Amino acid sequence: MTATAHEITYRLDQKRSINGAFPGPKSQALDERRAAVVAAGVSSGVPVYVEDADGGIIRDVDGNSFIDLGSGIAVTSVGASDPAVVAAVQDAAAHFTHTCFMVTPYEGYVAVAEQLNRLTPGDHEKRTVLFNSGAEAVENAVKVARLATGRDAVVAFDHAYHGRTNLTMALTAKAMPYKAGPAGGFGPFAPEVYRMPMSYPFREENPEITGAEAAKRAITMIEKQIGGEQVAAIIIEPIQGEGGFIVPAEGFLPALSAWAKDKGIVFIADEVQSGFCRTGEWFAVNHEGVVPDIITMAKGIAGGLPLSAITGRADLLDAVHPGGLGGTYGGNPVACAAALAAIGTMEKHDLNARARHIEDVALGRLRELAADPSAGGVIGDVRGRGAMLAIELVQAGSKEPNAELTKAVAAACLQEGVIILTCGTYGNVIRLLPPLVISDELLLDGLEVLAAAIKANA
Repeated sequence: MTATAHEITYRLDQKRSINGAFPGPKSQALDERRAAVVAAGVSSGVPVYVEDADGGIIRDVDGNSFIDLGSGIAVTSVGASDPAVVAAVQDAAAHFTHTCFMVTPYEGYVAVAEQLNRLTPGDHEKRTVLFNSGAEAVENAVKVARLATGRDAVVAFDHAYHGRTNLTMALTAKAMPYKAGPAGGFGPFAPEVYRMPMSYPFREENPEITGAEAAKRAITMIEKQIGGEQVAAIIIEPIQGEGGFIVPAEGFLPALSAWAKDKGIVFIADEVQSGFCRTGEWFAVNHEGVVPDIITMAKGIAGGLPLSAITGRADLLDAVHPGGLGGTYGGNPVACAAALAAIGTMEKHDLNARARHIEDVALGRLRELAADPSAGGVIGDVRGRGAMLAIELVQAGSKEPNAELTKAVAAACLQEGVIILTCGTYGNVIRLLPPLVISDELLLDGLEVLAAAIKANA
């Protein structure tokens, strides 16, 4: 049964409310303290400091309540203070906060691995390893693929985002701010990473190209430039996140996966942002029946606590020698307790169905807005799945990216009490990632504010 506002209870009043100008005095005071102690390289998109959060609402230290259409970048899918997660964390912390699974193991790690082996695609025998962040999961997936295959080359795609560590920066496509800066860059980067063209339906030179044809284009380049027999892994986000919420044309992922299998290449699905009910399925690859060799997970896995994982074919992960995988904090017991509770909440409230309902509500409204003459023709594309939706803003009458308008719309929404995120290689995409427990009323209110902001700034 689809979760509704009547089935989910909230601590905070689920209404936006702005009490005068903001940032308020308490947020301003915290910002002054921050400037004196926090590195300038850490930026924040919203200039207010959080005091409380619940359901679809974030309340700041000055008493303003904002509609949350970002979920901490797809992390708090079950809400930022889900009662089951809170209770599990309190109970776990009361017993022990850490022992290091590599020293003295505990049941929580094993239980999370059991759940991930159950929930991830495929009925083959699987193994799981737990880490802390999405980038760490990606790094270890590549490590496993290279060791298991005895090959070095790794294929990533245009518009990809895989993290901020040295290897994951190499896999990430966008230079600024992740790989470069005004005075230079963060390189040199890890070698043997090759980038191939993505299926990006809105920006294809040939709008009629199919997913299978786009896959063939990439495969041909791999064969010519690297050689399929030299490739250890192909890594791809089934729906690209930071690159612009790009949904590849149908058939693209299955064709790549089939070719990889034929060539003995490990197919890695990076589901860090798209996993755990976000797209209306447990994982985005499920929409086309793709079964990855390895799947990377993080963000929505543990209700806001730092936890990540790789789950994959038993023969691949078991190829690594004892001691070859791990980390001091990987699979922290409190984070494991949070993950088990978050998965329980997802199943209890059928948040896959809830995500599909959010898509039905929001996608229709966004498409109406795109067709509305008063929106000025600046919405070039509306796309996404479940509660992972986006609009790409352009110069009216063209496909020229409109990053300035995107910034203006985000700022206008914030002034009205709605937090939205931007993304995209060209900085012109508004992404919507509401908590899956958001009420219809709050979601519709947020969408109306977004529509008004686009019309006012177009």
